[in-house]
Amino acid sequence: QVQLVESGGGLVQAGGSLRLSCAASGRTYSNYAMGWFRQAPGKEREFVAAIRWSTSTTYYADSVKGRFTISRDNAKNTVTLQMNSLKPEDTAVYYCSTGPRPGPSPDEYRYWGQGTQVTVSS
Repeated sequence: QVQLVESGGGLVQAGGSLRLSCAASGRTYSNYAMGWFRQAPGKEREFVAAIRWSTSTTYYADSVKGRFTISRDNAKNTVTLQMNSLKPEDTAVYYCSTGPRPGPSPDEYRYWGQGTQVTVSS
């Protein structure tokens, strides 16, 4: 079993920055990937970014490329999502997840955090 706990959400003005963190505990898998997804009210959960624990290879949704950066600290079992140049359309609950492949589908991830709210005002 893996436990994931997100932190760092909040309210920010458009153009601002936020930094989300996800701490993993329990039975972690070194060959797994960590992903960030988000879900806005009335919308499906969508892929934001992912990173492989072992190689640090990163993957991004087109909508966040150049603005968001995902990174990991293996020693601390923590993954961070640095979000810059935020837009109102980035407003959503952000979820941390982990699974065997860094794909864009939520179905590829096995464990999920409880989510953290990010609100970007215009």
